[in-house]
Amino acid sequence: MTLFATGMFLLPQPPQVQAEEGFTSLMDGKTFNGWKASENQDSWKIEDGAFVCNGERSHLFYVGQDKPFKDFEFQCQVMTEPNSNAGIYFHTVYQEEGWPKAGFECQVNNTYEKDPKKTGSIYGVSNILNIAPAVDNEWFDYKIIVKGNHVQTIINGKVCVDYYEPPGAQPGQGFDRVISSGTFALQAHDPHSKVYFRNIEVKRLD
Repeated sequence: MTLFATGMFLLPQPPQVQAEEGFTSLMDGKTFNGWKASENQDSWKIEDGAFVCNGERSHLFYVGQDKPFKDFEFQCQVMTEPNSNAGIYFHTVYQEEGWPKAGFECQVNNTYEKDPKKTGSIYGVSNILNIAPAVDNEWFDYKIIVKGNHVQTIINGKVCVDYYEPPGAQPGQGFDRVISSGTFALQAHDPHSKVYFRNIEVKRLD
């Protein structure tokens, strides 16, 4: 199933989503148009204009544009409930099940006890440990900028990770993942985690 049936949930009408100047909105705040979930699709719903993940492992991939994203500025707002884990993938591709094999995960974890890698980390590549740059139960701004071999994660206006991939990096030569191109995905991590995503926007830089 590519899209979720709109009759599954009784929802209040959210305000019309309007992107920041220069950006394109990737969600309409009312439907899953342009997005495709992998396994366990019922882990996703919409509340007050936000995508909400809570349930078994699932990934919600953006499939609304044919042209892959290479260099870009991605931004959204995120809110976590206590002890929750999620993620935002870039340069990935749709897959039916499992953890995405392509692309990079930007971590969403303010107080999840089982993983020390905190919000703003590029998972397994450049990690923020122990102290998160955001707090639970409050919306925070999450920005990801990719330009060439340079990746930044920015939380509430503060640069958290400033990563340069070494020239000539190849998978299997000390790198499990390399900068390329692809799409975005949001992660539903586990049934005990509940995370909200809204105002998802992107600006191409290539």
